[in-house]
Amino acid sequence: MRIPRLFLLVALISFATACSPRDFLTRRLAADLIAGSEAFRDPQQFWLRIGVMSNKDYLSPDYLVLERHGWISGSSTACPSDISPPPCWDVALTPNGVNMFHDLIPPDAAASQYFSVQAARRELIAVTGISRSDQLAEVDFRWKWTPLNAVGAALYNENVEYISTVGVRQYDDGWRLIEGGAAKSYQKMDEALKNAEPVQ
Repeated sequence: MRIPRLFLLVALISFATACSPRDFLTRRLAADLIAGSEAFRDPQQFWLRIGVMSNKDYLSPDYLVLERHGWISGSSTACPSDISPPPCWDVALTPNGVNMFHDLIPPDAAASQYFSVQAARRELIAVTGISRSDQLAEVDFRWKWTPLNAVGAALYNENVEYISTVGVRQYDDGWRLIEGGAAKSYQKMDEALKNAEPVQ
């Protein structure tokens, strides 16, 4: 009676050591793959330009938000030859804007009129579904923007959730996000994030 139990125990231990947690595509593994991907972790950069710009750029939604917060102001000016059509605006940081952006601008960009600010990062909310087909699968997940500062809070609504679908593939060492190649119908992470749709 003890021999079959001992044999069963040895068999179970051998099976457990032969399998890695990455061999089974669970929602937890899918969440780890998504949250750990470089594309998902990349912070959202907001590019701020000051100086002379076209009316179209000055009236863009982001700049209207900055103006509403009192961080930038614009005065009408003549358009240089490389900017058209008129009218043009000479955009500058207000005193409040200087205070707001002072710590967000890299020191070597202080003299520039075009610089980036890390405004928000993605936060994974949940993996909502997995659809498998042999060694390929699609993972649906929900995420949102989490502001990193007041600029991010002004530009990105953290109450809006997005849904994306990313492709994953099983390799000899377990499941990994698709990075391109053979499975062209499955989205890579950067494509999944670019094609995200707000949750209704």
